[in-house]
Amino acid sequence: MKQQNERGINMAEVILFGEPMALFIAQEYGELKDAVTYKKALAGAELNVCIGLNRLGHTPTYITKLGAKDPFGAYIFEGLKSEGIDISEIRFDDEHTTGFMLKNKVKNGDPQICYFRKDSAASNIAPQDIDKVSFENVCHVHVTGIPCALSENCLAATLRLIERARENHVYVSFDPNVRPSLWTDTTVMVRTLNDVACRCNMVLPGVAEGKILTGFDSLEKIADYYLSRGVSDVIIKTGPKGAYVQNTHTHATIPPFPIEQIIDTVGAGDGFAVGVISAHLEGLSLEDAAMRGNVIGALQLTVAGDNEGLPSWEKLQEAMASL
Repeated sequence: MKQQNERGINMAEVILFGEPMALFIAQEYGELKDAVTYKKALAGAELNVCIGLNRLGHTPTYITKLGAKDPFGAYIFEGLKSEGIDISEIRFDDEHTTGFMLKNKVKNGDPQICYFRKDSAASNIAPQDIDKVSFENVCHVHVTGIPCALSENCLAATLRLIERARENHVYVSFDPNVRPSLWTDTTVMVRTLNDVACRCNMVLPGVAEGKILTGFDSLEKIADYYLSRGVSDVIIKTGPKGAYVQNTHTHATIPPFPIEQIIDTVGAGDGFAVGVISAHLEGLSLEDAAMRGNVIGALQLTVAGDNEGLPSWEKLQEAMASL
């Protein structure tokens, strides 16, 4: 029998897989080349979702590899421990280092980001690492398109994780997280990400990502593309317009959550995924899941870090009450 948390819901077991990085945020406005001082923080799309789910009372397990001999690996490991994340599936690699990234400080718009992740420890995760993971009590797996771009091993590991999830009748969500700079060929990127997407139960593209991946501008046609290929649920992020949801039972536009000022756009999509996944785990409707995603994504827009805006359950309820 599953334990219950303080909110009286079953403690959901969620598996996430990806690359965590040490993030250095410039403390002066301007280009990265002119930055003098930085603030260190945790980063990584899947790591952000992991942290967000944990803050809402769910119990995610994070699969990754960290460098055994560099300070960034130790920093990330301790940071995840302090967040209360299940670290049982984190391994240390003696031969490869942990990735890190730099981000400049902006007054509006998207920040400049510079990655140092080539041949990182996480990019060397392989299918055999996934075969060692226990699926006992697991009821949700969340993957993104970023590991698919890091290496052939990571792509194979992603596919193996999805395969094992389906073998164990576990629901799988997929955020394409399209990053053209990580791919050498756009055609390969589109083909690969769509192949992964159509193996999953839920797909969470942004509207621009949907156009890249399907060739359609229409929200309905983007959703139809995936639904006709076996996906059960599609939620499309439409930025300041909110979100669009569609499955065989419903289609609806979900209004955005209003905020006064956008500080940093990084991590908003991950916050949206936190809202959707947590709501789905709690048995809420697709519409309510997208609404919660809009709220958490908007809260993340109001901070400079990649995950500092992800709320506790209490802060989420305060924000929801203001709607």
